[in-house]
Amino acid sequence: MKIIERYILKRATGIFMATLLWVLAIVWTTQVLLRIDIVTSNGQSIATFLEIALLILPSVIPVVIPFAVGIAVAQTLSTMNTDSELIVISAAGSPRMTVIRPMLKLAVVASLVCLVIATVLNPTARQRMRVLLAESRADLITSVVDEGTFQKVEDGLYIQIGKRLPDGRLGGIFVADGREDGTELLYYAKEGATVEMDGNQLLVMQDGTVHRKTNGNISIVRYSSYAFDLSQFAPSNANTSLRPKERDTAYLFSPAANDSHYQRNPQVYRAEIHRRFSEWLYPMVFALIGLAVAGDSRSFREARIHPLLSTMAIALVFRWAGFYLTDKLESSAAYTLAVYLVPLSACAIAAFFIATNRVMELPMWMVEKIANLWNRIAAEATGFWRRLTGSGPSASGGRA
Repeated sequence: MKIIERYILKRATGIFMATLLWVLAIVWTTQVLLRIDIVTSNGQSIATFLEIALLILPSVIPVVIPFAVGIAVAQTLSTMNTDSELIVISAAGSPRMTVIRPMLKLAVVASLVCLVIATVLNPTARQRMRVLLAESRADLITSVVDEGTFQKVEDGLYIQIGKRLPDGRLGGIFVADGREDGTELLYYAKEGATVEMDGNQLLVMQDGTVHRKTNGNISIVRYSSYAFDLSQFAPSNANTSLRPKERDTAYLFSPAANDSHYQRNPQVYRAEIHRRFSEWLYPMVFALIGLAVAGDSRSFREARIHPLLSTMAIALVFRWAGFYLTDKLESSAAYTLAVYLVPLSACAIAAFFIATNRVMELPMWMVEKIANLWNRIAAEATGFWRRLTGSGPSASGGRA
């Protein structure tokens, strides 16, 4: 690698890492705060909370990396153009690949990281998080829930314990489960206990009834013993409680025949496969768009919107289309090809602009609207600040 290529790669990597850390910190914090009830409501230790917080990272990083790549490429090239470095590189006779090659290397590494995280690390982290949530729910029932009070386990799922028996068993267990649309389940048991079996936390209920209401029809079933997996409150003998996002990639290609999730909607499993093997392309999409927008030296006198804003605006259109089609793929296999066409077509369009020495920009009418909107906001903010502080010509004239 040439010295100038190492220099460009170093600058882009520095901006990429700084952007990734800051954006990741913001997104990660919002996701972690959604789990704060693990400590406040379920009575878990701070160590458990921190472990869950770390397990959230593999699901957040692949979403953030493409944006960090796009910002790094656009900002690096824009700064180099402002400092006349791109002009010097071009005047020295260096080919355009001198600038393009370091950015592509950064994008390739970022794409491979996304692929490994999406196919290997993220499913493993989700499975471990499921275990921790199951343990917290078991602890919620055994030690946190007060006698005679209803406790929310999750949305639509509530539990009440009548009393705690001296031997550690639970008496008067009542459970209301309304998580499934159109179905209401009410469980009652005279007594029960939480046990651990094969690494799973189970709530074993004895001598009770199940009231099931579906579309106005009510059925009552009496049982002598009934066991539930506290992670999903599903029957303990069901070995298919994991959702497709929590399954290993190898399992998605060959699900078990008795997998209830797969039997109900096999298309969700296929959609998850295509999601994992398509989203890793987006770091390359953002990088190529950044190169198409800011890869050439430009005169300071040219009226154009900042390359970073143009890159993000154009790339977000393709990224939004990818999210939309992936969601639609869960209900219909007709969107399978489109899931891959969006990133590949974005790469092809950006490559065309780069190969033909054209600059990818927002339409001029959109640039003018954005500029007018920005000027209007700036003027309003300036006027408000002057009125607030009593400064400016109008304020001084009034005092005179």
